[in-house]
Amino acid sequence: MRIQAAHHHHRRLRLACRRTGRRKRRRHYQDQELSIMATIGFIGLGIMGTPMARHLQDAGHTVVTSKFHIPPRQELIDNGLQFAETPKALAEQVDITILMLPDTPDVKDVLFGENGVSHGLSRGKLVIDMSSISPIETKEFARIVRGTGAEYMDAPVSGGEVGARNASLSIMAGGTSESFERALPLLQLIGKNITLVGDCGDGQVTKVANQIIVALTIEAVSEALVFASKAGANPARVREALMGGFASSRILEVHGERMIKRTFDPGFRISLHQKDLNLALQGAKSLGISLPNTAATQELFHSCAANGEAGLDHSGLVKALERMANHAVA
Repeated sequence: MRIQAAHHHHRRLRLACRRTGRRKRRRHYQDQELSIMATIGFIGLGIMGTPMARHLQDAGHTVVTSKFHIPPRQELIDNGLQFAETPKALAEQVDITILMLPDTPDVKDVLFGENGVSHGLSRGKLVIDMSSISPIETKEFARIVRGTGAEYMDAPVSGGEVGARNASLSIMAGGTSESFERALPLLQLIGKNITLVGDCGDGQVTKVANQIIVALTIEAVSEALVFASKAGANPARVREALMGGFASSRILEVHGERMIKRTFDPGFRISLHQKDLNLALQGAKSLGISLPNTAATQELFHSCAANGEAGLDHSGLVKALERMANHAVA
């Protein structure tokens, strides 16, 4: 009898497990279906935002936008882009709002200005800021948004226009694990290397660190190619040789070629990298630390801007060193 009872007990357990598995699979498919039908707010359809929003559209999402200085590209309109009269109205009609704006004041205005996003938020909604802005102000923005009952996540990106077009951006997220899991299916349509670094603000800290590394590496590649070229070596062949050694990097590969071929169309503009290094230097001051090479590289960007080159791709930093050397790499 005990054996028979045990048999029936195990059978009940197996049936219960099957039912639980079916419920989980059903919820999974329901979540997928809801995800496919989602309506997503997206404010900031510029060089980066346009391809990012297009990936969301191509996956079946409806994208709604509002408050733009430059009219959205026709490709988004042809693909079903919808318009809300104000950011507040946009936030009221969607559950998830994505921002991709140039600088901290722009994000502050869209979130908290008259008829801003925050005025249309309520419990259950999520704001994802993918701009590159101040980590300190991001924490304050998150505090205010959470006060409405909504959730906030910062998720700045790296990879430039090419990464945005190819949906291969690196995404550095700050927020709760619940918000991250909720946002992840959308982020996976936009990027590949997606990391939850910590709570709100930590994504922006990571992006600032990224921009320090990128700027200093561009400066190093610029110095190396100016040196090699002025010494009489063929800079294209020098770059090719270096690509096979320990000095190899994505920046040497892509931006080294730009410096040699003089293709400085952005890309990522010098003016935007100046903004990011300002964030780094302001943060360093508040932390009581020194970033000497970041400061030196910022001065080279300032030199480019003073010579009317702020709109060039950030690989154009080489022009500042070329003026100092009285010699162009090409």
